[in-house]
Amino acid sequence: MALITKAIKGTKDVLPSEVYKNQYIEAKVLETAEKYGYKEIRTPVFEHTELFKRGVGDTTDVVQKEMYTFDDKGGRSITLRPEGTAGAARSFLESGLCNETLPQKVCYITSCYRYEKPQAGRLREFHQFGVECFGTQSPLADAEILSLAKSIFDNFGVKDLSLEINSIGCPKCRKEFHDALREYFSSRKDGLCDTCRDRLDRNPMRILDCKSPVCSEIAKDAPVVLDYLCDECKEHFEEVKKYLRAENIEFTVNPKIVRGLDYYTKTVFEFISDSIGAQGAVCAGGRYDGLIEELGGQKTPSLGFGMGIERLLLLMESQGCEFPEDSRPDLFIAALGDKATLKAVEIAKDMRGEGFSCIYDLNGRGLRAQMKYANKLGAKFTIVLGDNEVSSGIAKLKNMESGEETEIALATFVSGYYNITLSEQLKDLEINGESVDFGSLFGLGDKK
Repeated sequence: MALITKAIKGTKDVLPSEVYKNQYIEAKVLETAEKYGYKEIRTPVFEHTELFKRGVGDTTDVVQKEMYTFDDKGGRSITLRPEGTAGAARSFLESGLCNETLPQKVCYITSCYRYEKPQAGRLREFHQFGVECFGTQSPLADAEILSLAKSIFDNFGVKDLSLEINSIGCPKCRKEFHDALREYFSSRKDGLCDTCRDRLDRNPMRILDCKSPVCSEIAKDAPVVLDYLCDECKEHFEEVKKYLRAENIEFTVNPKIVRGLDYYTKTVFEFISDSIGAQGAVCAGGRYDGLIEELGGQKTPSLGFGMGIERLLLLMESQGCEFPEDSRPDLFIAALGDKATLKAVEIAKDMRGEGFSCIYDLNGRGLRAQMKYANKLGAKFTIVLGDNEVSSGIAKLKNMESGEETEIALATFVSGYYNITLSEQLKDLEINGESVDFGSLFGLGDKK
């Protein structure tokens, strides 16, 4: 029988056997961000298209080529978010966070959508961890978010990352740089792609970010933005580098980094890895001092970064980083007959109520099939319930790893289970240099 349809190209199912890795990453990045004062924010998956045209920039590849845009039933132009910053900035203004004490620090894990060629760790629907710090112009903030990103990588045990930073200046000094770029690219205009020829007058810096190999080759000898920085931008960049050195964060200045979104100013950066193919950026961001004003707010210097979850996962797997084990059921109850099944339901309810995971068979299998199922689930303990166990009120709890069995009363099953599992955790401990019989300490039954 043929499937009616398949997953859309550039999307990926994350199966139950894999999702624990994503959950681990997501929990860890939020935990790390909280230590730096960042609180989670959640914004809609779609916004008015104008938000991205104004915020991201209508000369960028994202807006010109990659956005999923459609008209809704009311005739409004709607776009699935291609990145997280614009929506967070809109919420910062609309919700009144801009009137609270600054800086406001927010973070998010969000799905994003871009129509681009799928490749390793880069999908059309992808997930991003991001942080945004609204309301500070201090270079100390630039260094702090770089410290946050590095802390995340360090916590996961990621190795061999290089941090590359640059300053692309402010609108004041960028005008002179744009003039120099126009002069350089005008004499080479015929070799540029159609998109870049259009950008030449409107925003020549976007040519530096073009993915066309021909345009990249032409741009190789283009003017360098660091040569055109005003005194304020130079000083800001020097301060950022000073704070990074103070934290022993290694970096390289790469004057070719301009980032692909128009809202960036001054500091921009990328964390690069050679472990995941040619496009090795796993985290990127920078300062966007004009974005809030562009969206209708007061001048609010701000900054942030985005970190691709899929690319981070790919990097961690390629480097053999450790993940916690996938969760396993604490207990599997193999029930035989109606009375035993009713007792299994009762025990499972009590177990779950006390925070344990408990599974019983839903398909009426025989004992052998149920135990095979328990093994496949990786259950830590099992009990078999039949008429005899229900009548006597006693069953044998089996440790599936060691094979040891312990008699346990069904009437006090949850507390008995807790004592036994606690004993398993503590059995190798010593008090005052002597082994302790924790079984007798907790009044447990005899092991068979």
